[in-house]
Amino acid sequence: MKQKWMTGLSWFMALMLLNSGLNKFFQYMPVPDGLPEAVVQDNAAFVEIAWLMPLVGVAEIVGALLLLSARTRALGALVVFPVMVGVLLMHVFVHPAGLPVALIAWAILGWIIYEHREKYLPMIR
Repeated sequence: MKQKWMTGLSWFMALMLLNSGLNKFFQYMPVPDGLPEAVVQDNAAFVEIAWLMPLVGVAEIVGALLLLSARTRALGALVVFPVMVGVLLMHVFVHPAGLPVALIAWAILGWIIYEHREKYLPMIR
C-alpha cells in the first residue's frame, strides 16, 4: 500500500514539475492578474538572465521524467531539489499566498528523499 501511495504522489509531483517546466518554454499558462510587485520584479530578473529560465525548465522536466519511474526516483528527487529550494524561498519571502502548495510539494519531495535515503548514503560517506 505504501508503494502505491509513493507512486501516486511521485506522479502527482512529476506532473506539477512537468507542467511548470514546459510552461517555461511555451508560456501556455497566463500570468494571473494582481500578482505582488515583488513577484513581477523577480520574474523579470529571471527573464533578464537569458539562460536561467531554460535551465530551471530543463531541470524541472528532467527531474519530472525521472520521478515517474521507481528505478530513477531517487535521482529525480536530487535533480529537482535545488529548484524546490527556490520555490520554497520565493513563497516564504516574496509570495506567501502560494506557500501551502509549496509545502505540499516539499512534503512529497521529503518523503521521496526519506524513502530513498539508503541510496544517498554513499555520497556523504
